[in-house]
Amino acid sequence: MLAAFDAEVRRSVRPDGSGARIEAGGWSGIAWSGLDDADADAVIAGQVAYFAARDETFEWKLYDYDRPPDLDRRLRAAGFAAEGEESLMVTEVSSVPAQVDLPSGLRLLPVTDEAGVRLLTDVHERVFGTDSSRLRRSLLAQLRDRPEAVAMVVAMAGDQPVCSARIEFLPGSSFASLWAGEPWLAGAARASTVP
Repeated sequence: MLAAFDAEVRRSVRPDGSGARIEAGGWSGIAWSGLDDADADAVIAGQVAYFAARDETFEWKLYDYDRPPDLDRRLRAAGFAAEGEESLMVTEVSSVPAQVDLPSGLRLLPVTDEAGVRLLTDVHERVFGTDSSRLRRSLLAQLRDRPEAVAMVVAMAGDQPVCSARIEFLPGSSFASLWAGEPWLAGAARASTVP
């Protein structure tokens, strides 16, 4: 399963409709790397220099099975700071219940327009205490340019948005990306770990 995930997702990054540019080696971050003891430090330094020359922050996605085994230490030595862990979860879609029982007083609102995106990003700002204007622009671009590639929902308590989530369907992949309670874009160079 990890080999399929690496091949279909990490090594085959495609534009998501948000205006992101894809280049060999990265896209506002490093999604996959095939490093070894001999080249890791030089490759890390090269990527740091590349993004610094562009005056651009970026994220290095670090999975616990990435190599070399001390890649996390090497990234920290290069100035990266680890942030909260993310999880890689795999399940067959057919095993996930299609209907859920919501707690009393809550309803799910599908996000299909600018007003819905504003509700979703308002939740994001309240949870993380950060400006979500970049996320808002990206989600609006996805809705405009590739609406079939994203599904979003906001949980509402009356007129108040209290939770939000989205799933991004990755083109040409049997995997999807589920976002609920995680920031989408890196605010600074960082390393993220996925157990």
